Amino acid sequence: MIKLKQAVVVEGKYDKIKLSSILDATIIETNGFRIFKDKDKIALLTELAKRTGLVVLTDSDTAGFTIRNHIKNCVRGGKIYHAYIPEILGKEKRKTVGSKAGTLGVEGVPADIIIAALEKAGVHAEPSGGRTHQITKSDLYQDGLSGTAGSHQMRIKLLKKLGLPQYLSANSMLDVLNTMFGYEEYKNLVAELQRTE
Repeated sequence: MIKLKQAVVVEGKYDKIKLSSILDATIIETNGFRIFKDKDKIALLTELAKRTGLVVLTDSDTAGFTIRNHIKNCVRGGKIYHAYIPEILGKEKRKTVGSKAGTLGVEGVPADIIIAALEKAGVHAEPSGGRTHQITKSDLYQDGLSGTAGSHQMRIKLLKKLGLPQYLSANSMLDVLNTMFGYEEYKNLVAELQRTE
């Protein structure tokens, strides 16, 4: 498993499943062309690009390049890494018919090719001695951000403070927090929120 500090954006859920077996990173789906209308997701990607960097890994077909260019044009002021998979003829096992271009998408490409694409883009694994204490679901519960009375309002308050979309679930927020902050930074943010209540 390769740990990345950058968040990774892919087109769909099967791409995310594939990368989850290779990478320890926050992985966000565009849901295909829905990204063109999803202002909240663009806001999230923009914030991640500013704070940790964002790796764009889309299919090497027309749709993939269209989505990649949209993200590049919308997400400004942050660090974006563009990782490209080669055009490999074939079709994914789960599909009965191949793509229009006749090439494999991210989900169908072997892991070593994805890793090589990330390296070529300048994305490198974090040293294993990185953050020692991750933010957990238990922390969210103890801090009133999940599973308690008023946790939804507290979560929205934190997301607003961070300039992140309010639609993030507790689990999604946990991934984003661990990408953007260390444990102590997170605890300081929560303490500040609790003081302003």
